[in-house]
Amino acid sequence: MSRRAEADGRVYRPVLVARSRALSDGRVEVASPSPGLWRGAPAAGVLVRADTSIGEIEMLGVLHELRVDGAAHGVVVDLSERGVAARRVVQHGQVLLTLDPTGLSAHAALEADAREHESGLSFTAPSSGRFYLRPAPDKPPFVQVGGTVRDGDVVALLEVMKTFHRISYGGPGLPRSARVLAIVPQDGDDVEVGEALLSLEALSNA
Repeated sequence: MSRRAEADGRVYRPVLVARSRALSDGRVEVASPSPGLWRGAPAAGVLVRADTSIGEIEMLGVLHELRVDGAAHGVVVDLSERGVAARRVVQHGQVLLTLDPTGLSAHAALEADAREHESGLSFTAPSSGRFYLRPAPDKPPFVQVGGTVRDGDVVALLEVMKTFHRISYGGPGLPRSARVLAIVPQDGDDVEVGEALLSLEALSNA
């Protein structure tokens, strides 16, 4: 596990991966990979994609970004405790939340309908935060207009509560590869969950 690193005032946190488990009814449970204090839990109804952030776990005073694994996907339908506090004590293997993959179709349909009337295909913010197109001010951007993005490519940073999260391309309804037609927010803009980050064109070989 890497230590925290600081560059140009931006703090990068080590990452922990929450493991998912399919239930007999088709839903997916997501469990904590370690004990600690969990904060930033997604609310019920939020769409969680594979490899995306579901908050942070604090261990021994160090914040670790918490991501779901590549098999987790669905809409949050239940949290392991009602009335989630700002910080919650969790144990290794404790169920944090439950996802419903069948909720994706309705969620995706609403997003697709909105995108169709705006700018066509788009990649949207998985959470609210401050958008950064570069890993550091003196570094090249993650993506450029006219460039290609593929599943798993890092496309931006989102700053949430002074913590920087790498945002990777991919998710339900998106092609495996696409051409970037436009970068919607400006570098340093605040964005909301579900807001378009990239306007895209599906590639014929996607």
